[in-house]
Order: sequence, then structure tokens, then C-alpha cells
Amino acid sequence: MKDLDLSIGCFRYDTTAALFDGSVTVRGARSTTMSTAATLPEIFQRVVHDEVDVSEFGLTFLLRALDQGVPLVAIPAFPVRMFRHSAVFVNADSGITGPADLVGKTIGEFGVYGQDPGVWIKGILADEYGFRPERNRWVIGGLEHPAPPFTFTSHPHPDDLDITATPAGKTLSGMLDSGEIDALFTANVPQPFLDGSPHIVRLFPDYEPIERDYYRRTGNFPIMHTVVARRELLDQHPGLARAVYTAFLEAKQAGAEHYRRFRRLYQAPLMVPWINALLEQNDRLFGADWWPYGMSANWQALDTFLGYHHEQGLSARRWRVEEIIAPDLLDT
Repeated sequence: MKDLDLSIGCFRYDTTAALFDGSVTVRGARSTTMSTAATLPEIFQRVVHDEVDVSEFGLTFLLRALDQGVPLVAIPAFPVRMFRHSAVFVNADSGITGPADLVGKTIGEFGVYGQDPGVWIKGILADEYGFRPERNRWVIGGLEHPAPPFTFTSHPHPDDLDITATPAGKTLSGMLDSGEIDALFTANVPQPFLDGSPHIVRLFPDYEPIERDYYRRTGNFPIMHTVVARRELLDQHPGLARAVYTAFLEAKQAGAEHYRRFRRLYQAPLMVPWINALLEQNDRLFGADWWPYGMSANWQALDTFLGYHHEQGLSARRWRVEEIIAPDLLDT
């Protein structure tokens, strides 16, 4: 491993900033080169095309790749995770006021049917409100810019689903704003909503207490992205998986410490009012580590996602957690 010049692709988050500024490196490697891109799909494409050694990768794209025989292995660091009740937007004139009203409606998703947020949203709505995707029509395309469905990944789905691409020149945000689609299951907040459009509202306007209650009841803090590497690379360099895991863990801890060390100053260096109150509330709910890495704290959330993925017809079979994680990191 001492001769390995390691390339890592991921977005720059507060969980990964220390890797980008060089204060955290992958110990044992000769060098570590970080790269990012303007959008996450660009980063994911590099994984598929084997252009980087280690990369951030969406869970659904990992499972689709595994179904196709791509020898990727997950390292249990999770730079992106997010509660997703807040990620369902509806047209204000669609007649949708609650989950039951989604039946028979047209719903948009960005890039692929069953993006990571969409898998979680559908699974949670199914468990808690009886949602069934086959009762809906689905439109796949670009969120803010016209784009076809992703070309770097496969597009499995049940045969009984009504799925079409966005019409030429159309965007999901624009179609939601105009009422051409009734709802949107999304990773990003649609721009018209941010601009104050009266035509777009959230399905769960007061989403925070609902999401906190979901966590209290289920213990699931939904995971969107993990870190992956080629199995052959990890086999060639024993200890690399743990070294990469440790680096991402240390970077995440450095990001968390950024918030902790300013608590005595009421977070004066951060321009977010009442962030101290938020951190204190989160400490009471999650404990000291509100963004855990490793398997002991995340096995259940991963297993829940794997179950949802198969139930929604996106996996050829029901994957087990131990099959997708680097074997020497199952004890983390």
C-alpha cells in the first residue's frame, strides 16, 4: 500500500472537508488526491467508469451495479444521510393534502425511478400510510434543467409501473409548478419553491416533528450515499478498506468538532440563529454522535434500505448487508 497513489472522488461536505484541505489523509497510501464535480451524477459516473479508486456512491446505484456484476464493495462511511418526509413536494392545486391523496397521481423523480431519496420515501410511505407505487404514474427527468434519465446506470422497475421520461425541453420543477405533474419525490428542493411559488407546497409542511418521531420509533436515520471501492483494489492492498474508513471517519469527526467547539460562543462564527438550541435538541435525540459511521450504528438502516429496494422491484434479489460491506469492516 505504501506505493499506492490513491484517487478519491466525492462532494465537499462538512463530513469530507478535512480530506479536501489535507488535514486528514489515508494513512499508508503514498498520496491521496481528492476530486469533486459540479453535480453528484458526474461523481457517480466516474465510479462506474473506474476513473477513481474510491468514491462516494448512492446506495441504489451501488445495488444496481452489483446486480450487473460490477465488483464494488461498500465502506461504511456515509457522507450523505437525510430524513425524507420533507422531500415530498406537491402542486397546491392537485388536491393532495395528505399521503392518501397520492393515489392515482403523477409523480416526478430526478434521473432514475428509485433514486436514493425515492426509495426511502416510497418505503416509509408504504410502511406508514399504505402507499403503493403501482397506483401512480411516474415521470423521470432533470430537476432544474432538461435532461434524459441517467445513462450511467441500469433502470430496473416492476413491469406494471407506468414510467415515462419528461417531454423534451421540460423540467420536473417546471412541471410541478405548472401542475403537469402532481408531486415530486426529490433529493433537492425545487427552485420555484425556494423562489416562493404559491403553486408548490410540501406534503408534510411541519416535517421536523414527524421526522423526529420517525427516528424515535424506528431508529432509522436514512442513508443516501456510502463510500465504495473496487474489490480487486482492496484485495491487492490489505488494510486499505480500513485505512479509507478511518480517514472518512476522522474527516467526519473533524466536521462535527467544528460545531462543538463554538458552543461556548453560542456559535458566533456560524450565521445560523438558534443553532445552539438545535444542537442541544439533537444531542438529546441522537446522543453525542448524531452522524454515526460504522456497522454497529447503521446495520438496521442499511438493512431497511436493502429491503425497500427489493420490495420496490429495483434489485434482482434481496441483498444482505454483509454481502455489500467490506468484510474486514463488519466489526466497526
